[in-house]
Amino acid sequence: MSELLKGKNILIMGVRNKWSIAWGIAQAARDQGANLIFSYLGDREKESLQKLTSGMGEIDAYQCDVSREEDLDALFSAIKSKYGVLHGVVHAIAFAKSEDLQDTFVNTSKDGFMIAMDISVYSFIAAARRAQALMTEGGSILTLTYTGSVRVSPGYNIMGVAKAALEASVRYAAHELGKKNIRVNAISAGPVKTMSAKGIKNFSDILGVVEEKAPLKRNVTLEDLGGAAVYLLSDLSSGMTGEILHIDSGYNIMGI
Repeated sequence: MSELLKGKNILIMGVRNKWSIAWGIAQAARDQGANLIFSYLGDREKESLQKLTSGMGEIDAYQCDVSREEDLDALFSAIKSKYGVLHGVVHAIAFAKSEDLQDTFVNTSKDGFMIAMDISVYSFIAAARRAQALMTEGGSILTLTYTGSVRVSPGYNIMGVAKAALEASVRYAAHELGKKNIRVNAISAGPVKTMSAKGIKNFSDILGVVEEKAPLKRNVTLEDLGGAAVYLLSDLSSGMTGEILHIDSGYNIMGI
């Protein structure tokens, strides 16, 4: 087994259950020797995380509601106190109100718009701002997006707008943090059966379309996404920043 991430301290934000993309990334990073640090939202996520990591030995996990500045401050303060240095951050957090996903886009509520942007976009900026101070040896910051950011994906609604803002944030953060040898990239993942995906209207139809139209004629797996994340977190991608890496069986290249 290679150890591309041996000795690297990697923060994973956003694991909810065994179907989470963040969990697929965590497993792949662990297999490559990373020291994993987790954040979780609340008691339900904590319990799920404890079950998932039960075979990993001692794992540090910290409660963090990314809508609360004090929680983010406490998270990164705890990481600094114990580890001193951080080498990678995986931001896999997004949220939109279910009613704003089930209704039409133009009926998006103002409150729903603000919440989606706060949780799905601003939390990435807030995490990057705090992480940079701990990345004294350089590092990699990674987030997750979707093709609904650049093309209409019916039912994705406000999340498409949030992902577009997230991708722009990746580019601006990459520009500013590059001088510190901190790389910032995103994975644009094909549709995956996560808990969050259940809130998207007609999601099963989206899976079927991708399987039919994508060059590889299949949907992507957590293993596919985990491997791509290891590449972005490791020195293999040392010359890459500000990019949106599509892991979607090639669906994004299709014009139909």
